[in-house]
Amino acid sequence: MWNKTNKAEFLSKLTEEFGTVVRNKDIKSAAKAYGQSHPQWLTRPEYRTGHGSYDLAIYQGNANVIPMTTAPVAPAPVAAVVVSAPKIEVGSNMQNLIPAKDKNFVKFGFYADLRNIISSKMFFPVFITGMSGNGKTYGSQQICAQLGRECITVPITIETDESDLLGDKTLIDGNVVFAKGPVVDAMERGAVLILDEVDLASNKIMCLQSIIDGKGVYLKKDNRFVTPAAGFTVIATANTKGKGSDDGRFIGTNVLNEAFLERFKVTFEQEYPVQSVEKKILVNNLESLKGSVSVDDKKMVEDLTMWSGAIRKTFEEGGIDEIISTRRLVHIVETYSIFNDVSKAIELCTNRFDDETKASFVDLFAKISGDDQIAPEVEEEIEPF
Repeated sequence: MWNKTNKAEFLSKLTEEFGTVVRNKDIKSAAKAYGQSHPQWLTRPEYRTGHGSYDLAIYQGNANVIPMTTAPVAPAPVAAVVVSAPKIEVGSNMQNLIPAKDKNFVKFGFYADLRNIISSKMFFPVFITGMSGNGKTYGSQQICAQLGRECITVPITIETDESDLLGDKTLIDGNVVFAKGPVVDAMERGAVLILDEVDLASNKIMCLQSIIDGKGVYLKKDNRFVTPAAGFTVIATANTKGKGSDDGRFIGTNVLNEAFLERFKVTFEQEYPVQSVEKKILVNNLESLKGSVSVDDKKMVEDLTMWSGAIRKTFEEGGIDEIISTRRLVHIVETYSIFNDVSKAIELCTNRFDDETKASFVDLFAKISGDDQIAPEVEEEIEPF
C-alpha cells in the first residue's frame, strides 16, 4: 500500500532513472518492481504532459504532495515549472522547436530589420506580403534559427478554425483532456508564431484578435486564461495585403477584417532578390547538391538569373501573366543536379505553365544562354510495338 514514505522513495528512484518526464509504461514497470500497485496518485490528468507521459516536477510542485524523505530539496514553485525550458513533450521525446540552420540561406531584403525585431523579444506583430516563392516564411524561420529562437509555423487555410489554432478537447487513454493548439503552445513557450498564408483565412481567424493585440486569450474549452510568455510574437505572411486578389493570381485569398490587419505594427513588402543575391542562392544550392560548382555551372546560374529578371520585368509591365520565382529557380538547379541537363531542367520546371507561356520562356532562355539546342520539344510519332 502506498504511503507518504514509499511515495517519496518511489519518486526519487523514478527521477534518478528516467528524469522528470516519465512514460506511463515505465511508471507501471517501476511500481511492479517496487512491489506496489499502479500509482494512480501520480498518473492523474493534471500531471500529463503528452500521450502516455507524466511530469514528476509538476507533481512535486503540487502543494498536496508531501516532501521527499531523501536529501531535502526546496520544491520549485508551480509557475516556474510550467514556463520552464522551451521543450514540448511528444510521446516520450522532448522536442526542441528551434529551426535548423540552412547553410544555403542568403540574407537579403529587410533581413536586418526583422532580425532586430525578433532579437528584441518584444511583442511586435509583423505582416509580410509579397509574391509567391520569394522567401517570406523561409526567411523568418532562418532568422529564428540564427537567433536560437523557437518558432511554430501554422499553415492557414479557409478551413482553419478556433480549435485548430487554440486547441480542443480530445480523448487520450480513456480520458477527455484539453489538447492545446499551436498558437497557445507558442504563447506559453515565448516562441515566434508564424501564420503562413494568412490571407487564405476565413473570418474564424478573428479568434486571434486579443492575441495579436498582446492581451492573451481565454480558452473556453479549458476554462483558463493564457498570458503570453516573454519573447512571444507573431509574424503573418501573405501574397496579398489582406485585401483579396483582384487579378485572380492568388485564388482563395480573402479580404481580412480591417480590425485584424490594424493590429500588425508594421508591414514588410518582400521583393524578389536582386540578381547578385539570387546568383549566390543558386550557387549555394548547387554546391550543396554537387559538392562543387564548375565554370559551366556558374554560367548557367548567370543565365538563369538574367532570364528570371527579364521575365519579371515583362510581368511588371503587363506583357505576361506568369513569373519565375526564386523558388522555381531553385527547383531548376535541383532538377539540373539530377539530370545534368539544363534544357531538360528548364522544360520540366516550366511544364506547370500553359503551352504558349512555356514555349516563350524556353525560347527566351535559349536566346540568353546562346544555346540553340534549348527549344520547346516537338512530339514525335512513336512507332507501335
